[in-house]
This record gives sequence, structure tokens and C-alpha cells, in this order.
Amino acid sequence: MNASRRNKLQKPQHLKLPSYDEIGLVLQGGGALGSYQAGVYEGLAESGIEPTRISGISIGALNTAIIAGNAPADRVDALRGFWNTISQPATFFSQTAAGIPVWPEVEDIGRKWLSAWSATRTLLEGQEGFFSPRMQLSFATHGKERPDQVSYYDTSALRETLLKYANFDRVNNGDIRVSVGAVNVRTGNLVYFDNSTMRLAPEHFIASGALPPGFPAVEIDGEFYWDGGLVSNTPLTEIIRESQHKDTLVFQVDLWSSRGKLPGDLLDVSERTKDIQYSSRTRAITAFMSQRQKHAQMIKVLLEHIPEKIQFVHPLIREARKVADGSAVNVVHLIYKNKTFEGHYKDYEFSKATMREHWESGLEDIRRSFEHPEWFDIPSREIGFVTRDVHRYRQELSETDDPDKDASQQSKGASEGKLMGAK
Repeated sequence: MNASRRNKLQKPQHLKLPSYDEIGLVLQGGGALGSYQAGVYEGLAESGIEPTRISGISIGALNTAIIAGNAPADRVDALRGFWNTISQPATFFSQTAAGIPVWPEVEDIGRKWLSAWSATRTLLEGQEGFFSPRMQLSFATHGKERPDQVSYYDTSALRETLLKYANFDRVNNGDIRVSVGAVNVRTGNLVYFDNSTMRLAPEHFIASGALPPGFPAVEIDGEFYWDGGLVSNTPLTEIIRESQHKDTLVFQVDLWSSRGKLPGDLLDVSERTKDIQYSSRTRAITAFMSQRQKHAQMIKVLLEHIPEKIQFVHPLIREARKVADGSAVNVVHLIYKNKTFEGHYKDYEFSKATMREHWESGLEDIRRSFEHPEWFDIPSREIGFVTRDVHRYRQELSETDDPDKDASQQSKGASEGKLMGAK
């Protein structure tokens, strides 16, 4: 982000939120893109917002460990230390590429070269304090290897990095409820490790990010686990499934956008496939929540026609009353938007320059969201569930300025964009 852009986004004052019962933070998986989440958290911290629950998958689980494992005043510095550790420094060749001049009508080929080179280095060398290539790979072991030995990379360095930047006593005894998702390799089931039911260790967070075949499965209590993103890359349900009787504000930080440009070559196809694959659960979950709220309102109307004395006697009607008296859920959606220099390798491009750009993008997006304080009001029970997305909101506003649209379409687009902020 350039200096003039940064000056327009002054550090916001502490935001006075309504009295929500729960403030959740949902962190999606996405590898190197995860520094965007760190930027979003910095924006939350500078506004005085502290989540009461965090649910993470993959790189989102690693960020979760750092946030929950530090005191509020230390979290941003710990995140910065973690990301500086796992982002490899630029080489002489990378610095040279970044200095290649840009000609009119030609994209920044130097920046593209730097990004591609950094991703190639990741594949060949691994990342400091994160993972390293296995020196020997056997493709003909006839099933004799353990699941935690079958991978291209060794992630043993990640445990020490997590212990350096996260206090796991605080993870388990702090004020934040933590849950991270992983897939049981044997059963194929997605499970959540939750500090309300067990003591969490570095292995639980590493397991959540153990994406095969690059990373090995992690053994926990005799079972082996892989990356939770294999089943669901968006752990939103882990927070909202318990929100039936709670007014809940959720900051959902996604690293993959369901919307994107049409692919022009096979590499574009690979990138677009990742975006769709890893963002699809977000759309399904939000659609489900919206439909659930409509059903709750229908039940509420029907109950008004049933005598009250019967409502307290019949067990099914008592359950229906619980559904009808549901909660209000407000999801503020922060979605990473692709940069022009990125390619299909963006989730394993860990250069410091790109990491900082991701971080600044997250900080900018959350600050833009805070420019709309009305977005953080508790939804009425009649509405029940709303989502906000600063990128979609700005898109809707630009569309309402289209002179070719008739007045009714413009009015409809503006109101829907402001209220729902679709994915």
C-alpha cells in the first residue's frame, strides 16, 4: 500500500461495540496468504476488539495459536515475529528482478518474476522455522512407512517456532475459547480440537495444517490427522452452531475468493480451481444460516396460533420455541483479493515483500470496514442473520452509479449491498 493510501486510512479509535454475547474470529486456511489474517487482527487490536472465540483451519490454526497464546498487548508483535521467521529473505536475484523497469501497457514483470522465484525457492528449500525437504524420499516402500513419515517435507521445525511465539498454558487457560479443525486420516472425519474439552498442544495446531502430500500426518492419541481444509476450509460452523441463543458477532477472514476472473491459460485454471475449491464452504454455510433464520421466523409465526398452555406441554413444541427464539448473528466478512503479480503458487510464496503486502491488505480491509460503524449493530430478530463485506459493498455502490441501470435496479443494489454484503 503506497504512502498516500496509508495516510487516508488513519488508525481508528476504539470502537464501541453493542453488547454481543460472543465475538468470534474465523481464520481460513491458505498457506502463505495467512499474513492477511495477521493484518486483519492488527486492525481489530488497534480498535480495542478482543475475540472471545477463535476457530482456525491450517494456516488459520497457526495464527490462532499465536493470538490465543499471548496477552492482548503482545499479540501483534508475536504475529509479526512468527511471520518474519517463516518468510524467507529476498536473494540477490530476487532483488534484481524487483528492479526491472515497467514499460507502458506491460504489467510489472519484475514483481511477477520475484513472486515466481520465491515460490520456486519454497518448493526446493522449504521455509525457515516451518518445513524443509526430506533428504530421502521412497516411492516403493510397499506400505511399510508410518503416515507421519510419508510426505515431501518435514515439519518438525514448526513445533519449536510455535513454542517460541505462543504460550500454550495461555492457550488453554486464557480468556479465548479455541478450536482448530483437522481430518482423521483413518475415518475421513473432520474433528475439532477445542480447549474447552481438552488441553491443546502444538501438535493439534500442526495437525490442522498438515496438508498432504507435502506435509506429514500428525499422530495424536494413537490417531493420525491431516489438514482440516481437506473437508472444510472455513470453520464458521464451529462458532455459529452454538450461537442459537447468543447474539454473535463474527469476523470471518477468508484467504480465497469465490469471485474471480475467467482463466486464460492452464496456470490460470489451476489458480481459479483453488479459489473455488477452498472458498465454496463459505458460501454453503452462509446460505444455510440465512435459510435457517427464515425457518425460525416461520416457526415463530406459526407458534402465535397455538395456545400457550399447549406450547409448554408438548415436547416438540417446546423444541420449536427454542428455534423460534434464536439468536442474531452478524458476520463481517474479510476476503483476500488477488494481486496482479500472483499466480497459482500464491499459497506457497512466502517472500517477505509479499508477506508484508498481504498484511497491509488485511489491515486496510478491516479499517475500511470500521468506516461503517452501523455494520456492527446487532441484527433484529426479524432479520436474524446478516453478512457484510467491504469489497462487495464498494462494488455495489459503483454499480448503483451506472447510468445505464434503471432507478429501481440501482435502489435495490444499494440496499442489498449495504445490508448483506454478499460473498
